[in-house]
Amino acid sequence: MNSFFQKCQKWFKKILGAVWGLWNIFRNFLQEQYNKNIYTRVIFTNVTVFALGLIILTILSSFAVRQVTYAQIQQEMLRKAKRVNFALLQQKDRNWILYSNDADDPSKARQELMKFLADSFDSKITVFDMEGNITDTSEEQELVPGSKVDKKFVEMLKKGGNTARIFDGETEQPIFIAVFPMGNTNDSIERGIMLESKPSNYDLVSNTIRSYLIIGGMILLIIVIFISIHLATQISKPISQLATTMAEVSRGSYILSTDDKDLDEINVLAEQLNKLAERLQQLQAESQKIEEEKTRLFSEISHEIRTPLTSVQGFVEAIRDGMVQDELLMKKYLDTIYTQTLHISRLVDDLLIISRLESGNISVEKLPVDLSTLTQNIVTTMESLASNKNTSIIVQRAEKALVIGDVDRMEQIIKNLIKNAIEATENGTIRVSVVVQQDNVLLTVEDNGIGIAPDDLPHIWERFYRAKNQRRSYAQEEGSGLGLVIVKKLVELQDGKIDVKSKLGKGTTFTVTFPSYTQE
Repeated sequence: MNSFFQKCQKWFKKILGAVWGLWNIFRNFLQEQYNKNIYTRVIFTNVTVFALGLIILTILSSFAVRQVTYAQIQQEMLRKAKRVNFALLQQKDRNWILYSNDADDPSKARQELMKFLADSFDSKITVFDMEGNITDTSEEQELVPGSKVDKKFVEMLKKGGNTARIFDGETEQPIFIAVFPMGNTNDSIERGIMLESKPSNYDLVSNTIRSYLIIGGMILLIIVIFISIHLATQISKPISQLATTMAEVSRGSYILSTDDKDLDEINVLAEQLNKLAERLQQLQAESQKIEEEKTRLFSEISHEIRTPLTSVQGFVEAIRDGMVQDELLMKKYLDTIYTQTLHISRLVDDLLIISRLESGNISVEKLPVDLSTLTQNIVTTMESLASNKNTSIIVQRAEKALVIGDVDRMEQIIKNLIKNAIEATENGTIRVSVVVQQDNVLLTVEDNGIGIAPDDLPHIWERFYRAKNQRRSYAQEEGSGLGLVIVKKLVELQDGKIDVKSKLGKGTTFTVTFPSYTQE
């Protein structure tokens, strides 16, 4: 016996496990379909909500119909009880003989009258006294002495009558009962009339209403499904188009559709995506430009460094192989090697400065600087360099010209400008002036050297650019080609600006403007 129960328990566990597994599969399937896309989510949500709403509406409708029907039946039962009482009052003085076939038997006459009224009002009629004893009934069987009604009906009678609803213990069908005092309303209550009825058409009405609700709900469900499909299509279609467009953007195409969609939210999203695509296009163009600039910069750096290195390598190989025996020639070779290594060193230093300037890693101190005194001191240190080219430097400066800036960076700016003027001028004059004009201080470096051609003038701020008339062989000492680039960035870093004017064969003038500083 125990083994039989153990086997049943095992089979029950297996069946329960199989059912649970099927339920998990079905649940996962529903979740997968629900989360698949907006289209399925809208349809699934609408259908589910409508189905739940229909079920709740059917339950509430059945309950409401039941309550309303019960209330109507109870009111109808109370009206029937009043009419039965009225009918009995009409027979009170006639000893219940009106409808009797045997006038000699009053009890039989009452019985037939009760049956007639019961058939007329489709209800069981019972007459009882204040003690609950049944005195008359419409039932065909003989009245058993001592038969009583339930005490609650007596209490209802004492309160002036009312209606009640009970359920048959066998059929579970509702039985409607109405209790009403027998006699005139002015008389004291001695007896009561109780009507019992089992409405046979209630279930039919309830089932009919439920059937109508189900049929109407199915029709509405089909309509909801079609509406949901249309709505989901209207929502998912433009989103799918936007997804396709973004896929095109990811492949490098930045041409987006500008057609207006049906939904404002989709239009807003499309507009934002258009802006994003434009921004991506700009970033790609900037990135491409930066990449081209980087490639060009590496090429220029390689060229600038390779040329002096080639020269140094050639001279070193010649000296190492013993090809140079003359002492004067040896000294010339060594001077050239030294000059080219200095050039490479300056080039590397300038590249580091440019890199730090462009990355923002150079900071300047904003302190009052007397530009007039600083310029005079720098000119004094560079007069010897100018005299080597038989060039004189003339300084015209204000007594005091205060600006806000970094003294080291200011010195670097002035030195580079004067040095460029010296390199471009031979047997000439360089004029350096510092002038205070209202809110600005002007630093001017003017030479009467070889000048710059109009075609070259827009390019002098580019890295490694040299005017055609200033290009020379690397056998001579020359700049890195980054001096003016550094000067411009340092000027802008200190809230200044720089301008240049030049005529070929007449000379060049650089003008730097800084905001003046006043103690007020």
